[in-house]
Amino acid sequence: MAKTQEIGKQGEDIARQYLLDHDYEIVETNWRMGHLEADIIAYKDHRLVFVEVKTRKNVTYGSPEEFVDHKKQKAYIKLANAYVLKYNRMEEVQFDIIGILYNNEGHELIHLPAAYTTLG
Repeated sequence: MAKTQEIGKQGEDIARQYLLDHDYEIVETNWRMGHLEADIIAYKDHRLVFVEVKTRKNVTYGSPEEFVDHKKQKAYIKLANAYVLKYNRMEEVQFDIIGILYNNEGHELIHLPAAYTTLG
């Protein structure tokens, strides 16, 4: 596995544990539809939460959460719609971003609940 993929996998593991520690139920990880993939699908407070995890070693090109641009948001919304239809889910859907930035002390995690909506 390439170093970048390893860092991404580690970031997803950290994010998954963070969500579990904050009373989320993990429903799916790395759920795919065609070329699209949801890093984590979780459930909390009667909501189905689609979580995009971005992990970086530095902020040279921006913070991790800045990498979830409008195009990525549209793809995640499309993915969520497919998941909801396929499994006949009736819950409200929420889109979160978790950014993980490695530093000298380990890592910093930033959780942005309801980071964007299907309306924007």
